[in-house]
Amino acid sequence: MPLDRATETYLRHIAIERGLSQHTLSAYRRDLGTFASWIATAPVIESDGADRAGGSAVLDDVGRIGRADLAGFVTYLATRPSGALAPRSVARMLSSVRSFTAFAAGEGWLQLDPGATVRPPKAPMRLPKAISVHDMERLLAAASTGSADGAADDLVGLRDKALLELLYATGARISEAVGLSVDDVTTLSDAGGELSVVKVTGKGNKQRVIPLGSYARAAIDAYLVRARPVFAARGASTPALFLGARGARLSRQSAWLVIQAAASRAELAEHVSPHTFRHSFATHLLEGGADVRVVQELLGHASVATTQIYTMVTADMLRDVYQTSHPRARR
Repeated sequence: MPLDRATETYLRHIAIERGLSQHTLSAYRRDLGTFASWIATAPVIESDGADRAGGSAVLDDVGRIGRADLAGFVTYLATRPSGALAPRSVARMLSSVRSFTAFAAGEGWLQLDPGATVRPPKAPMRLPKAISVHDMERLLAAASTGSADGAADDLVGLRDKALLELLYATGARISEAVGLSVDDVTTLSDAGGELSVVKVTGKGNKQRVIPLGSYARAAIDAYLVRARPVFAARGASTPALFLGARGARLSRQSAWLVIQAAASRAELAEHVSPHTFRHSFATHLLEGGADVRVVQELLGHASVATTQIYTMVTADMLRDVYQTSHPRARR
C-alpha cells in the first residue's frame, strides 16, 4: 500500500468513525505529512532486517515502516536544525504517527505495529494556569463594558459578558462554547426544582450536560433578549448561540479577541487565554470542596488522571498559604 494512499484512507477512517473536527483532522494531516516528508529523505536505516525490508532510500510502501523509522523521526523532531520541537510537541506528532501505524497493522498493511514500543520523550510537568477568584471577577466585570463610551448595555458588551460568564460557569473549551446553539441552553425540572444547564458537544462528538450558575444564566438571558436578535437580523438564519456583529456564528479567533480585550481592560498582570477559564473553573471547584470525579465529568475528561493535575494546583496553593501564614512554618 503506497504511503500517501494509506494516509488518505486513515484520515477518511478517523473522520467517519471518530467524528473528529476539521481542526483535529487538519492537525493529523499536518503531522502525517511531516512524517512522510522526513521519511522520504531520511537515510536507509540499518537494522537486523526487522525494521525495514528492501534497500531503497525512499520509503513509499507503508508495509516497510519499522520501529527504527519512528524512533528516528522522534530524534529528528527533537534536534532538527530548522527548529527543535519541545517534548510536548514531539509527543503529539508521534501520537499521530502511532495511531496511523496501529490502523495500518489492523488493516494488514503491516505485519506488526512498529509504534507499539516507541515512547515519546517525557515532557516536564506544567501545572495549569488559573487566576484567583478576585481576578476572575474583575475580568468578568470588564467584559460588560465593550462599547467605546463604556455603556454597560452595549450590544457587543452583552454578548461578551454572556460568553465569558458561560466559559467560567461551565469550564467549556472555547471551541465548545462557540459551537453552541440557542437550544443547547435550557432548564431542567424535577422534584427538587429547576436547574439551568447547557448541553456541550466535546471531543469525539461526546455530549455532556453542565449546570449554569445564576450569573451566567442572567448574562445569557440578557444577551438573548436584547443583543442577539439585532445581530441575527443582519445575517443569514443560524441557530448559533453566539453571533458576530454581522450575524454569523462567532469564530474562535473572535472569541479569543474578546478575552484579550476584557483582560486588557481589567489590567490583569497574568496572561489570560481561553484555557484560563477552564483551568480556573476546575481549580476553584476543587478549592470549594468539589469531588475530583465530579470535576472530571464536568470537564469531559476521559480519565480522572487528567483531572487530578488540578489537585496538585490546589495542594501547591495550600502549601504556599501555610508557609506564608503560619508563624512556625518559616525560619
